[in-house]
Amino acid sequence: MLGLLWQLSRGHRLRPWRSPYLRWRIETYWGIPADSLDFATFWKFVWDRRTELFRYLKWARRMRRLSRASR
Repeated sequence: MLGLLWQLSRGHRLRPWRSPYLRWRIETYWGIPADSLDFATFWKFVWDRRTELFRYLKWARRMRRLSRASR
């Protein structure tokens, strides 16, 4: 699971709120404007949505395993 988080924040690992991919995800699925994401907003979002985010990471890990198994 940490590997997926590492991959999702690629290029912005020390500042994930600046990641274009994570900004797009948050804006698209939760409606928070990407331009308004800063340190405080990002970590408040992560804390408030931690259950949903953890469920997404579990799903993504499962999909990744299935993808690798089908090769």
